[in-house]
Formats: sequence, C-alpha cells, structure tokens
Amino acid sequence: MRASWKQESKDMAETTTLETVREATGGRLERARLFLSEVRNELKRVTWPGSKEVYATTVVVILVSVFFGVYLFVLDFGLLKLVQWIFKMFGVSGPTA
Repeated sequence: MRASWKQESKDMAETTTLETVREATGGRLERARLFLSEVRNELKRVTWPGSKEVYATTVVVILVSVFFGVYLFVLDFGLLKLVQWIFKMFGVSGPTA
C-alpha cells in the first residue's frame, strides 16, 4: 500500500512537472503568467473564514494584546520600583521614572 502511494505521488509530480515545463518554455513572461494563473487557481481552493469567525478571532487577538500589554506594564513598573528601592537602600543614584 505504501509503495503504491509513493509511486502515484511520484507519477503525479512527474506529470505536473512535465506539463509545467512544456507550458513555461515560452520565456519569463509566460512563466510569470503561468505562475499567476496557478496562484489564482490555488486561491480559489482556499476555504475562507466566515465573518463570525473573523470577528471572534479579532476579539481574541485584541483582548490578548491588551492583557499582555497591561501585564508587561505592571511587570516593568514593579521591576523599576524594585530597582529604585535597591539603589535607595545603598545610597546610589539609580534609574528615575
């Protein structure tokens, strides 16, 4: 079973490659046209998300971004205060906010 799958895949790759080479022998312009045509065909096969899914994922991204922004702000502020306190304990002028 596995050998036939590999052989089918190899045959398909060779056929596609031969067809592509035959079609693309017209020069750079033809190859560019072929590439864009293949891109267009591939984009037609894409399953695009629905508006509800886009909305939901957008909300998740915004909420996670806000959460981590606040988290990093609090962490940064806390570390700044800690460093200032340590410098104050030893009488060294340190970072200021």
